Formats: sequence, structure tokens, C-alpha cells
Amino acid sequence: MTRYGANPGRAGHALSAATSQAVFTSRNKCAEFFGAEPENTVFTLNCTHALNQAIKGLFRPGAHYVLSDIEHNAVIRPVHALTARGGSYTLFETSQDAAATLRSASEAIRPETAALICTAAGNVTGQRLPVWELAALCRRKKVCFIVDAAQGAGLLPLSLKDGINIICTAGHKGLYGPMGTGLMLTDGKYPLNTFMEGGTGSASESVEQPDFLPDRFESGTINTPGAIALGAGVDFVTRRTPERILSHETALCRSFCSQLRRIPGIIVYSTIDDQPELYAPVVSFAVEGVPSAEASAELSRMGFCMRGGLHCAPLAHKKLGTLEEGTVRFAPSAFNTQDEVNALTRALRMKKWNYGK
Repeated sequence: MTRYGANPGRAGHALSAATSQAVFTSRNKCAEFFGAEPENTVFTLNCTHALNQAIKGLFRPGAHYVLSDIEHNAVIRPVHALTARGGSYTLFETSQDAAATLRSASEAIRPETAALICTAAGNVTGQRLPVWELAALCRRKKVCFIVDAAQGAGLLPLSLKDGINIICTAGHKGLYGPMGTGLMLTDGKYPLNTFMEGGTGSASESVEQPDFLPDRFESGTINTPGAIALGAGVDFVTRRTPERILSHETALCRSFCSQLRRIPGIIVYSTIDDQPELYAPVVSFAVEGVPSAEASAELSRMGFCMRGGLHCAPLAHKKLGTLEEGTVRFAPSAFNTQDEVNALTRALRMKKWNYGK
């Protein structure tokens, strides 16, 4: 905020030039991390903004979209909104059987399908989808493949070089950037229309939006401190390595699950303790007879920060059978410890849950 307090790409003075260079450096780091070209690496407000740009940018009258049955509202709502303009969509069924998931996805694709959109890992249970196999399917079908990487970026090996056409992600989760940051990275094979236009600091003599990236999709002043800080987050993940972070967080989740199963009245919606390769490090659980919002509020009073409710993913909760009460979500970071997990499970074991009794 103090070193880079000017508007990048909007002036010729020294402070603006230094800020532009810092943004450029951060953009390059993010591009390299996801196997993208820097010019095809767009800073966004968040993952939802990135997904809206990708989804709506592909829309043409009659366009059809294919989505998984565990998608976040950041995917389902933009796609559903397009039905008012003549669009349509089909959900494909996911399961722990990758072959069955692929069959369902393949059967959902039509000649008019514009894109297949799926999460790399569900934000309710951490269920991983067969991203690389889905990428190959989309290549064969000549369909754009968009991945919502919010829950997988910084943990799972997600790269445009592996056949993903567009990656959309948040900056504040596994990339350890600030809230209010995000990325849309594209391989450029599927041109996108804009859904927002404005000043870009380039081609200012024209009333037309620039046709070159990233300017085409970065109208107005970007969140400059956030964009630069996101690069620092990517530096942290790169140094520690996604593999090491994933291993650490998965170990915590496996321990948490194993301990939860020994507590009467706790329902666990994960098998990460037995099948870690099928999950990102997220665990949903419920206290029998206690609404998830009440359970998470009580845990908060004991010093534990976890979210209760539907996690903006009603499709996933419908599949789990938890649409009415939701779940409490445990999602550790690189900085959490086994001692903290033990303290949490001890609190859950000792708490006298008596809601509605």
C-alpha cells in the first residue's frame, strides 16, 4: 500500500511505473504456476468473477453447458441465469468411480454444448473430480473445459498444459493471497466476449474494448495491492510446494476423521482417512440433532473457526442428503497443527450437545 500506491498502466510517473512492474511480476508468477502465458492471465475480483467472465464470455444463443452435480453457486447461478437468454444446462453425476463420472459427463455433452464446467475438488466434502480425464474428453468432443480451481489451486497439479482451457480460481484459499482476489487463466483457444467494458489504459482512442488480453478483461483499476500480494502468496506455495502442503493438510484431515468416528453422535461425510487420493483436504461433519449453524457457533465460542451451513453449494448438499441442515466444514491450512486438531476433537467429545432436547 505504501510502496505501490499508484495506478498501474495509467500514468508515466515513476511510482506508477514501479507499480506496473510489480503487477507484471506478480502476473508472471501466477502464469508460470498454472502453465499459462502472462498475457492470458487475468486478475479478477474473486473466483466468482472469473467464472462469470468465462461462462458468459462463451455464451451464444442456444448454448448448452454441462456441469457436475456438486458445483458451487458460483457456477450454477451464472449458468442458470443464461437460461433466460435461451441457454440450457445438464448436470452430470459424479462418484468415486472415475469411469462412471466420465460416462455421465460424456452422455451429457450435446452438439450445441459450449463448455463443460467442473470443480477440481468439491468445497463441501473435498471430493476430487477426474480433471485430466475430463480434459481429454473435452478435447475429443471439441468442447471448452473450464475448471473451478478455488478448492484445488495450490494443492492439486492444475495446469493449462494438461488440457484445461480455462482455470478460474480464488486468491485467498490455497494460494494464500488476500480476500477479494482471483484469476482467470485461458489458453486462448476459445475466444471470450466481455460482460464488462471500460477504461483499460490502452487503446484509449477507441470506443471499442481492446481485443487483446489481459486488457480486454481488466476494465477499471484492478485491486493492485491484492494482485501484488497474490504473487507473494504464490511465492509461498512455490517454496513450500503444493505436494508438501497437500500432504500436511491431508494428514490433519485423516487424523480428524479418524478421531471423529469414535465420537458418538458425530456424522462424518468423508472417507479421506481411508481413501486420501479421492479427496482434497476438506471434511464435512454434523452433530446429530444439531443444526450446523448452531454447532459451528458453539465451536466458535470455544475458539474454533469453522463454517456451518450449505457453503453456497446446494447441489452437493442435495447429493449428501444434508440440504435441510447443512454441515460443519473443517478445512485446515499449511499453518494448522496436529495439536489444534486434537484440541478440536477433544472439544467435540466433551461438549454436551442437547439442542432441541
